Amino acid sequence: MTQFIDKFKQLDAYAKTLEDFRVKTTTGATVTIIGGCIMILLFMSELHTYLSPNISEELFVDTSRGHKLRINLDIIVPTISCNYLVLDAMDSSGEQHLQMEQNIHKRRLDLDGNAIEEPKKEEISTASTLKQNNSEIATLTCGSCYGAAFNESQCCNTCDDVKEAYRLRRWALPHLSTIEQCKNDESVEKLNLALKEGCQIYGYMEVNRVGGSFHIAPGKSFTISHVHVHDVQPFSSSVFNTTHIIKHLSFGTDIEGANTAPLNGIIGLATEGAMMFQYYLKIIPTMYVKLDKTVLHTNQFSVTRHHKSVSNVHAESGMPGAFFSYELSPLMVKYTEKERSIGHFATNICAIIGGVFTVAGIFDALLYHSINAFENKLLLGKTG
Repeated sequence: MTQFIDKFKQLDAYAKTLEDFRVKTTTGATVTIIGGCIMILLFMSELHTYLSPNISEELFVDTSRGHKLRINLDIIVPTISCNYLVLDAMDSSGEQHLQMEQNIHKRRLDLDGNAIEEPKKEEISTASTLKQNNSEIATLTCGSCYGAAFNESQCCNTCDDVKEAYRLRRWALPHLSTIEQCKNDESVEKLNLALKEGCQIYGYMEVNRVGGSFHIAPGKSFTISHVHVHDVQPFSSSVFNTTHIIKHLSFGTDIEGANTAPLNGIIGLATEGAMMFQYYLKIIPTMYVKLDKTVLHTNQFSVTRHHKSVSNVHAESGMPGAFFSYELSPLMVKYTEKERSIGHFATNICAIIGGVFTVAGIFDALLYHSINAFENKLLLGKTG
């Protein structure tokens, strides 16, 4: 039995030296402390990697065309009032959403960017009454259209009626203070504040899941012969500074690590009046599957930016404002969270401990022998 135990001891790969033959040095203690710190840091890094899920990517043809496309936006226009800014959206299927504000809020800002009042959710008004002395009364008489009527029976009982008549005639609108229907209307006050305030437009809207566009631009929007235009009377397009700040723009849920909002923080700086900013977006539908099998549908997108001046007759055609055109990719990206292997984690920990211990031992031995050789040379120099 004793012989068997003696032979078994020969398998020991970690032979021990006697305590009397061990030499403990200051450099050895320093290397040991540094090596221990490195081991701890590498261990924490590996633990963090193990606890975070492994994300795999797949690419396949997108067949989910049924649900709506959600557009989240938060855009500030510092020098145009909310009353003169409209948000319009349309898609390639022909459906237009003029002044789409059902899910959009506007917040009035001063020229320094401070909020003037609480945000308001704009509603499209259908009333055809005049506002006098803070009360609404129906207008029974036939108001003048100031020469813009197409026949004698046409009446312009409200300020909006006069504006519409001039728009149909394509005439320049006179100053609102000279129009009787507009004297007690809010239009005069809105006109005076048009360039003295800023506006923050934020919220979300849902549109058909096809390619399309939306824009924020000054003036009242309408369609003439299937052409979308904006009426900025009595101003000219060149007085509008279309500088804007995109605080947020995304198409769906924000996902960490995905390129869902690359335009956040972008500033469109207008160097002159009547600048048209164009953003061409390529949207990639994205599916994100979490560890608990929760599925999130969102969209990533890339963007190409362009701007041009539309202030004079020699400039390119267009309207001042920020215009966003988007197309949907036929492919979908799928991200799937997966748990990391405990065996892989254990292997890496052993590699870290063994590797640092070995390298530290080599470095300590190198220092020990180098210092000893240097001390021996000094000793020989003194005795010689």
